[in-house]
Amino acid sequence: MKGTELPPTPARITAVDTYDIRFPTSRELDGSDAMNPDPDYSAAYVVLRTSAGGHEGHGFAFTIGRGNDVQVAAIDALREHIVGRSVAELCADPGTLYRDLIGDSQLRWLGPEKGVMHMAIGAVVNAVWDLAAKHEGKPVWQFLADADPVWLAGQVDFRYLSDALTPDEAVELLRKGKQGAPGRAAELRRRGYPGYTTSPGWLGYSDEKLTRLAQQAVTDGFTQIKLKVGADLADDIRRCRAAREAVGPDIRMAIDANQRWDVGQAIEWTKALAEFDPYWIEEPTSPDDILGHAAIRRGVHPVKVATGEHVQNRIVFKQLLQAGAIDVLQLDSARVAGVNENLAILLLAAKFGIPVCPHAGGVGLCELVQHLSMFDYVALTGTTQDRVIEFVDHLHQHFLDPVVIADGAYRAPTAPGFSAAMHQSTIDTFSYPHGTFWAADAARDQPRNDAEDHG
Repeated sequence: MKGTELPPTPARITAVDTYDIRFPTSRELDGSDAMNPDPDYSAAYVVLRTSAGGHEGHGFAFTIGRGNDVQVAAIDALREHIVGRSVAELCADPGTLYRDLIGDSQLRWLGPEKGVMHMAIGAVVNAVWDLAAKHEGKPVWQFLADADPVWLAGQVDFRYLSDALTPDEAVELLRKGKQGAPGRAAELRRRGYPGYTTSPGWLGYSDEKLTRLAQQAVTDGFTQIKLKVGADLADDIRRCRAAREAVGPDIRMAIDANQRWDVGQAIEWTKALAEFDPYWIEEPTSPDDILGHAAIRRGVHPVKVATGEHVQNRIVFKQLLQAGAIDVLQLDSARVAGVNENLAILLLAAKFGIPVCPHAGGVGLCELVQHLSMFDYVALTGTTQDRVIEFVDHLHQHFLDPVVIADGAYRAPTAPGFSAAMHQSTIDTFSYPHGTFWAADAARDQPRNDAEDHG
């Protein structure tokens, strides 16, 4: 007699693996700016393992070296919320985990909804979206664009937002965004999404390197570059002059102070650089100073004001928009609590008519934010007018599905997921401090340290 077959066991999250991954970018001054002169681009990296076999969810929080271990510990603290969850339920509604994590009655005290814990939530939530899109066999941008507007609006937490954006308004924006979406998706696949490059503009680069890379950017099809400023005005004037001469008058040139200035100083410094026709001044002061940004915007017009990479949550973005404090919104894929919160920010920007030009100056950020901008174009705002995604030519080789740039534009990803997965060889090499690169680096330092101790 044949026994009764048991129903298959539902797939669940079986493990949350974390890694402290660091790259020695400070040695070539890649990523250097007025506030961060020696960054080692790093990722607090998380992999959601499942009993489904084959499918995993990948995500990370971006840091610049010291403290990446703290960020990893914050992700580890979320493990009990995740292990054992149904994969099918998570993929059907990533918002369930998002709401549970930001609503944890004890973890919430560490924020609320800001800082290291919030970024840890973002890493995990993004990993769930990576997993969900893989189950659908779609890249995240397409997964979002194909989603039902009511379901997608249901992924957003409207608490603290309803004075600026209601759920009904969000659904209406998404329904309007669906009109003509197939045609825009086809156009995206043909032409890509416009980018701009920061690669020439790191503050530690020589004038010769700046000039060479700026000219190369124009040759590569970019119509906008960005320079870091804010450490020394005479240096900034010289560097901006060199860059403008290198690219000519028709290429947009943005400048970025990375929060270096007080309000009055930001206005005066930007005016001093106005002869070089800067398109925007980015992060001119503290990202928390909403009224300061509004004053700077009034004071530097017609130069635009852009900010967002360090804005800690959707509520601050809401206030920046309500106060008329910014011309350009620069969301970051790994600063807030993942795709769910970035959906809220995209919807707010669409409601206020402010273009989104994401921050992507860091390891893996280009890979992630391209999906958000492409969704915005295909199924929300329907335009790329005055919208560009930042591009930096660093570390893409470490990802299984790296960004592809052609003629100054991001090509639409086709692989299922969020483009977040790193090669295992990268994890083995750059895990800190015991990966092969860092272990060898420490071994090279040891004889010198021993000599100094006995000198």
